[in-house]
Amino acid sequence: MKRSPQDTEASARKITRRGLFLGGLQVSFAAMLVGRMRYMQVEQADEYRDLAEENRVKFSLLPPARGLIYDRNGVLIAGNEQNYRIVIVREDADDPEAVLNRLRKIVWLDDADIKRTLDEMRRRSAFVPVTVADRVAWEDVAEVAVNAPALPGITAEVGLSRSYPRADDFAHVIGYVGPVSDYDLSKLEDPDPLLQIPRFQIGKSGVEAKMELDLRGSAGTREVEVNAVGREMRELGREEGRAGDNIQLTVDADLQAYVQARLAGESAAAVVMDTQTGDVLAIGSAPTFDPNKFVRGISSKDYSALLNDKYRPLAAKPAQGTYPPGSTFKMVTALAALEEGVIDPGETVKCWGHIEVHKRRFHCWKRGGHGPVDLAKSLRESCDIYYYDIAQRVGIEKIAEMARKLGLGERHDLPLSAIAQGLIPTKAWKREARGADWVIGDSLNAGIGQGFVLASPLQLTVMTARLATGQAISPRLVRSVNGIETPVRNDGPLEISTSNLNAIREGMYEVVNARRGTAGRSKIVGDDLRMAGKTGTSQVRNITAAERARGVFRNEDLPWERRDHALFVCYAPHDNPRYAVTVVVEHGGGGSTAAAPIARDVMLQAFYQGKPPLEAYPANQRGTIQTRQRDIEEMLEMPHDERVKAAEGRA
Repeated sequence: MKRSPQDTEASARKITRRGLFLGGLQVSFAAMLVGRMRYMQVEQADEYRDLAEENRVKFSLLPPARGLIYDRNGVLIAGNEQNYRIVIVREDADDPEAVLNRLRKIVWLDDADIKRTLDEMRRRSAFVPVTVADRVAWEDVAEVAVNAPALPGITAEVGLSRSYPRADDFAHVIGYVGPVSDYDLSKLEDPDPLLQIPRFQIGKSGVEAKMELDLRGSAGTREVEVNAVGREMRELGREEGRAGDNIQLTVDADLQAYVQARLAGESAAAVVMDTQTGDVLAIGSAPTFDPNKFVRGISSKDYSALLNDKYRPLAAKPAQGTYPPGSTFKMVTALAALEEGVIDPGETVKCWGHIEVHKRRFHCWKRGGHGPVDLAKSLRESCDIYYYDIAQRVGIEKIAEMARKLGLGERHDLPLSAIAQGLIPTKAWKREARGADWVIGDSLNAGIGQGFVLASPLQLTVMTARLATGQAISPRLVRSVNGIETPVRNDGPLEISTSNLNAIREGMYEVVNARRGTAGRSKIVGDDLRMAGKTGTSQVRNITAAERARGVFRNEDLPWERRDHALFVCYAPHDNPRYAVTVVVEHGGGGSTAAAPIARDVMLQAFYQGKPPLEAYPANQRGTIQTRQRDIEEMLEMPHDERVKAAEGRA
């Protein structure tokens, strides 16, 4: 069919309109593209330039060097050593499991290592490095570097790891560090970015934990250029972090080592304190352990052995352990009675071996009794009846008040783990804690340091130092931080009569130096160093009437865990106190036989700053002392593992 000219003209007009419409759309789209390109290239040029830089520049944190810890004489007791490790970054590894399996052909890894690494990578952000192997040899580092193209995401690093050159001597004082755990992070509201660094070490116990923020320091930064596949090409910049603060403790490393060796074979604690400054010169706990094992990753076998040991090597007994103080508490009861005017030093109490109160019989340790007893004799021979009598008369509230004045029942502010408060009971305490009224028998038991009364060796040392000086001195463990001295804390004279204090001191002097003194065998020969002290034996079991009738079992005839604790507190010289010492031997039996000889040896070691002369000991003991000194010298020269075996042999 032939089209008319009119139809052709109309069709041409339609095509022209469509062309113009499509052309307009194209022009508009092109204009939008040009505008967008101009916006991106001109107005957002800086932002996209930064993004491009981010693609080829990588930032990472540099862990700071942990602060060092020294003894009072500048001996290093916690330091750092170089440590090579291999890490993996999940976002840089195409297939982490495949990469790890290739790595295990170069570096020894077992299935547990692979599983642990994969599990940790799932918990961490993709950019956070995860440690695959720690403390690897330099040869392994070189192998990883040579095979780098086949190991995307794997790098070898060198860092610092904690080391304890004195090993077990300071385990309970310094504590130890370990890798940051999920539990550690969960306790923090705003964790330091440093804690995300693989295997970053933080304090887990002792000074390491309590002074973590001082010792940690702050992170540095490292800027490196990487290629398209993320491999480092060159370092662009580095800013070193601030190293942690160096800390100097008050402890003497040599005295601490001696204390640990002297306690070997026992489950025991000992504290040595300067009575003028409150400086803790030694704070020993036995048995002990090697903290380096925790830093390097302790095996399940070794940890189980420590955890299941009945002598509790992981417990810091000097500050954490609490014990009935036994007769070492008698000075508190006596001072409370003296201050209240209930007794005077010359007043006597008759001891017939027992006393009856409300149809209940309370016994003295000496079955036949001590006869007439005044204050000096009550301390010298440790008569229980004397203290039963005056405890009734003075009352528990005044006894508790005096105990707190002497530093008992107080959690002393030292950077140690789990410092115990102990327990100085009162009537209100018993109502609240036990839901019962205080009875007269409670006062009698408290008067001789039994019943509810509990104290730590650290608290007993503070008590002894305050009795010796009449000053409210407090213990100090940190001498300085980065060279800045930590102040000595002395709240001034105790509000206690000097004449009453002198009466107590005279009794304590006779305990060690008088013919019938309970610690007479542990005296120091020489007028310039004579010692004053008090023995204590605290019961851990009840003695029944039937047992008393047939004869009380001797400690050595009982299982170890049912034997009495042995205690001894002392200071010297008696007329110008310089040091206070406390020794507690768990289930050691009598304080005079188990604790006092150790305390005397430790006291002399502190005075002579080394092995004391044999002339400082009674003549009839010098042969035994010489043998003991030789054994301890040999022990101090042994490596840690051998020393532990030697200690076990002495147990």
